[in-house]
Amino acid sequence: MKQVIGIAASILLAQLVQAAPEPDAARQAELRHLVVQDCGACHGAGLKGGLGPSLLPGRLAPFPDDFLAETILEGRSGTAMPPWKRFLAPGEARWIVRRLKEGGFTP
Repeated sequence: MKQVIGIAASILLAQLVQAAPEPDAARQAELRHLVVQDCGACHGAGLKGGLGPSLLPGRLAPFPDDFLAETILEGRSGTAMPPWKRFLAPGEARWIVRRLKEGGFTP
């Protein structure tokens, strides 16, 4: 039963994330700051890896966007990756994933 609920929640999250509009310019600036400062605290300077793995495009390319967005929102059990859903909307997590895969946060 828990597995069915988990699958249904994942499908719903994927639909919500895909339907979300782009964040406005001011929010994009806030999100960029969050990624560089907060994510960078664990994922290293330039997001090249540290306590957490590298967030560079080559490392993220094999992972589906929905998986990465869910990781941002829900965290990863058994790791140091915390959930960010208190601070981010699903569409914002997906925007971050797209920018990470494009190399949009690297100097």
